[in-house]
Amino acid sequence: MIWNYVKSRAGTIVVFLLLYLTAGVVAALYGLSAVAVGYAGILCAALFLGAGVWDFFSFVRKTHQLEAAKKEILITEEHLPHPDSLAEEQYQEMLGLLQEEKKRIEQEKEQQFQEMMEYYTMWAHQIKTPIAASRLILQSAQEECYDENRQEVFLELKEEISRIDQYADMVMCYLRLDTGTTDYVIREYELDGIVRQAVRMYASVFIRKKLRLIYEPLELKILTDEKWLLFVISQVLSNALKYTPTGTVTIYKKEPQTLCIKDTGIGIAPEDLPRIFEKGYTGSNGRADKKASGIGLYLTKRICTNLGHKITVHSVPGEGTEVCICLERVDLEIE
Repeated sequence: MIWNYVKSRAGTIVVFLLLYLTAGVVAALYGLSAVAVGYAGILCAALFLGAGVWDFFSFVRKTHQLEAAKKEILITEEHLPHPDSLAEEQYQEMLGLLQEEKKRIEQEKEQQFQEMMEYYTMWAHQIKTPIAASRLILQSAQEECYDENRQEVFLELKEEISRIDQYADMVMCYLRLDTGTTDYVIREYELDGIVRQAVRMYASVFIRKKLRLIYEPLELKILTDEKWLLFVISQVLSNALKYTPTGTVTIYKKEPQTLCIKDTGIGIAPEDLPRIFEKGYTGSNGRADKKASGIGLYLTKRICTNLGHKITVHSVPGEGTEVCICLERVDLEIE
């Protein structure tokens, strides 16, 4: 701090020393008394030193104010120290102009972001209409057709429509998570009711792939948000079905309040397991599948964290994957 002060006042110190030296030379040329000259010099040096001490403490106080303003990132006129010179006043005026420009840019960006959010939210809602219509048309065509080969095609089309619907839900989820408008409704729910909704969503996949579902009533009441937990369970179930070519998918509970979904699929490589919840990370399975986005598990993790639930994954390559969601949450209020 002292060295910084000396550097900032170097010009003043040099001028004082030059004046002091000039006065001494003039006094010597005129033959003035050395004692008188020395006494005057001591008085001047004392006054200069006293003024320097006062100025140093003022410098320290102003430096601390600037440091505090910098840490708080509140560079406004209210937080800056009072200017001691015209130059400092002009610098502060410049900072004020920059702050105003910064606010204008932030408001402009916020407006653009809100417009983008409104557009994608509207799009996600609108896309639901043709999805629902496509389901009805397909269901009607399937009921009128008795060709087994065509029935297989109908099942595949149902899966693709469900996938589109799932992607639209992911868009809505992603938008709401980043804006804070998550509309959580925390109540006491029967876990079986939420799980059955997720299973029905993928009934056609179970049928087409001839996968066996092992599921017994869980008989568990939990505090959660039904819509968001349903999204989590459907994402986990979707992954289980996607990476299980043959075998079973088992849904069961572990005490005291843990929902587990276990499959007999291809499993997850050990090097991928620590990163599966990272945004955009697909791993070796996703790269082989060519369709994975790396967003599903990222969203499930964020939702579980927001709901106070804990999600863990255990997997052995070639044997299958077990996803467990601990639903204990004692500090949530029932609405």
